[in-house]
Amino acid sequence: MVGLMWVVVRGAIDFMAMGKAERASVKGRARWLQRCCQHCLRLLHVRTETTGDVAHGVLITPNHVSYLDIIVLGALAPTVFVAKAEVQGWPVFGWFARKAGTLFLRREVRSELARIGAELNPVLASGANLIVFLEGTSTDGTMVRAFKAGMLEPAVRAEWTVCPAGLSYRVPEGHDVRLEVAWWGTMPLASHLAGLLALEWIDVRVGWGRSRVAVGDRKAMAVELHAEVERLSRAVGANET
Repeated sequence: MVGLMWVVVRGAIDFMAMGKAERASVKGRARWLQRCCQHCLRLLHVRTETTGDVAHGVLITPNHVSYLDIIVLGALAPTVFVAKAEVQGWPVFGWFARKAGTLFLRREVRSELARIGAELNPVLASGANLIVFLEGTSTDGTMVRAFKAGMLEPAVRAEWTVCPAGLSYRVPEGHDVRLEVAWWGTMPLASHLAGLLALEWIDVRVGWGRSRVAVGDRKAMAVELHAEVERLSRAVGANET
């Protein structure tokens, strides 16, 4: 926990040391987040392995298992996330999310999709990745929920390049990924984080799929991406056993 607080302090100092132009730019803040995420992974003894080519400057649609997904994916490339509005108020995580340029979405407000859609173009134009968890919530990692097609509307309209990705975790024998890494349902954040910090190590594999241009019907695109993410998450999970 002391080490985690040092990462927080170090990240804040690093942010303040950035030039004004870098702090104001999408790519500058995304690079800052990448450095912070890399520090976190070292602290948590998270070992990352990737299969396929890490995507750059595209919309990524991974499965969602834990808040750790954000740190893992953020460490691999400069990245901006779309997150639910509640994240803004989370201790520590909320501050980092705001400084990193996270785009917050009030999912219960239909007009939010139109508003946030206009804010996505500058992210991809900067060369940073944009990550949307299309499941809408995290799971225990044993399945991938159906993807919500609404967030793909701006991607199809602008014909963005989209890349599916699948994540799978492994922990020491005697521990349970579904309870100690996956964060879902009504699990309290503080006690879950304390348990995660106590793990000796965590292995995560990220499988990258084939990038494709988003065209056609967004609902059909959501089904296609869901099938690919499900396949990728199973494949990397099978390779860990």
